[in-house]
Amino acid sequence: MKLNYKKTIFVGFAFFLICAFWQAYDNIVPMMLVNKFGLNQTFSGIIMSLDNIIALFLLPLFGALSDKTNTKFGRRTPYIVIGTVVAVLSFFCLTFADNAQLAKMGDLNSESFYSELFEQNAEVVNAEYSSIYNKDVPEKYTVKNYASKIVKNKEYSELSEDEKSEVKSWYSSINAQYFKDKKSPETQYSYANGVYHTLFIDEDGKAFYEENGEKIVVEKTTVKNAYTNLITPARSNYAWQKTVESPIQLILFGLLLLLTLFAMATFRSPAVALMPDVTVKPLRSQGNAIINLMGTAGGMIVLALGIVFGTGKTYNQMMSYTPFIGAVCALMIIGLLLFIWKVKEPLWVKEMAEEAEKYGVEDKEEESGEVAKLSKGERTSLILILVSVALWFIAYNAVTSKYSLYATNVLHKDYNTTLLIAQGAAIISYIPVGLLARKIGRKKSILLGVATLTVAFFGATFMNANSPMMLLNILFALAGIGWATINVNSFPMVVELAKKGNVGKFTGYYYTASMAAQIVTPILSGFIMDMVGSMSPLFYYATVFAALAIVTMVFVRHGDRKPIEKKSVLEQLDVGD
Repeated sequence: MKLNYKKTIFVGFAFFLICAFWQAYDNIVPMMLVNKFGLNQTFSGIIMSLDNIIALFLLPLFGALSDKTNTKFGRRTPYIVIGTVVAVLSFFCLTFADNAQLAKMGDLNSESFYSELFEQNAEVVNAEYSSIYNKDVPEKYTVKNYASKIVKNKEYSELSEDEKSEVKSWYSSINAQYFKDKKSPETQYSYANGVYHTLFIDEDGKAFYEENGEKIVVEKTTVKNAYTNLITPARSNYAWQKTVESPIQLILFGLLLLLTLFAMATFRSPAVALMPDVTVKPLRSQGNAIINLMGTAGGMIVLALGIVFGTGKTYNQMMSYTPFIGAVCALMIIGLLLFIWKVKEPLWVKEMAEEAEKYGVEDKEEESGEVAKLSKGERTSLILILVSVALWFIAYNAVTSKYSLYATNVLHKDYNTTLLIAQGAAIISYIPVGLLARKIGRKKSILLGVATLTVAFFGATFMNANSPMMLLNILFALAGIGWATINVNSFPMVVELAKKGNVGKFTGYYYTASMAAQIVTPILSGFIMDMVGSMSPLFYYATVFAALAIVTMVFVRHGDRKPIEKKSVLEQLDVGD
């Protein structure tokens, strides 16, 4: 009995295109919502949670429907084909609504646009204010007043005409750096003891200002980026004004987004169920490893495409995403065509049944009867594990749903590169993580993984536009390793507590906890950011919830067991769906 790798790889193309879609969706849609339509972090978080809300209801529904479906193409294939085609068409059309909104905003590279942006009376929260650290300075400035404080330490109304021209010229130069010269962020200022200083960068990359002919180097903690704090929020306010004036583009965007999410939800469960349908039970661990690798490959190719198209570049955050999304949709169609060409579902299901009968390993329904109940201690452990699952998903999903915005607007780094490194580190760590769990058990492995994730997120709180890219990459590699360590061991701990006949029920508990967390966290994290007035709380938020997961896991007393040694290297990559 041996796994047919070719068959499993072709079956895996369904999961390949699913993961390709979600990688693009999580990276690009938040940027469309905030940058182009001007939504705040709370409302964009609500929209980003829709996929999980829809999935909560539709995944079980379409999984059950596909069980009862009987066509000449099989039970799962029709859902995969129709769902993918609809999702690709609606996802690609989504970019036209985005382009229409972009056209409504005008020429973002023109002097007239930034002149209008400078003159508008929309207020932005000063970047020096944070309700987390200082509740006594809840100031908001108009754009021109903010700029005048930075350049002249005066109210705009107090400036002479020459000084006003100087301030306006300084503001326009920020646009030139990013969109015309395609330069890295250099327009910076410092705020300390109530005084602003416009900054320069020396040959060593240090920020400084000049006072009485003396060069004064500024600590990184006081360095602020003018583009992030003046241009980005002002332009988002402008985008929101345009959205309010004519919301038709946002309505169209929302309808297409709902159609896309609905289409994706119709075939995820059938796609995941297809591998067990065509693979005998003893080989499903290896089969699931192949499926996971195919999914990871899809996500990593999309990140590579993001690097090629420059979607992570600060100066491209107002770009048209039609070429990039078109490339992603083409990738999905290629995956679907390979699936249709090679996967013969009815034949393969029949062959699996014959093989299972030949080796005496056919699936048998669990005998009906009373299911053993959990003890009080087991129930407590189950609750604590599920709370832990929710907490680390709250932490991790907040970052994945907001990181593309955070990277381009705060760090001025390419999010594609860091996410690619995180995924690569996760894949490499699956095998050593499996070996570790056999040595020390699942609970200790999970605690080590959550601690690693917490350290990575906490380290990221110190990152800014001047931080070395290498350091950020190291932190994301740690996050990938930590997340892999958690994933390999958490689901098995939950089903370890299940008694004969209720494994499916406990599987439902696990996915309910994780999905509920992914519904809540984009909204909650967005609300906190809006309350503070910046995206700075993101990694603090993630650090706190990851740390709380350590606390709850410490008190788990049941469900831990050293995993049985897996027979092959490939089986180490079987980390569940």
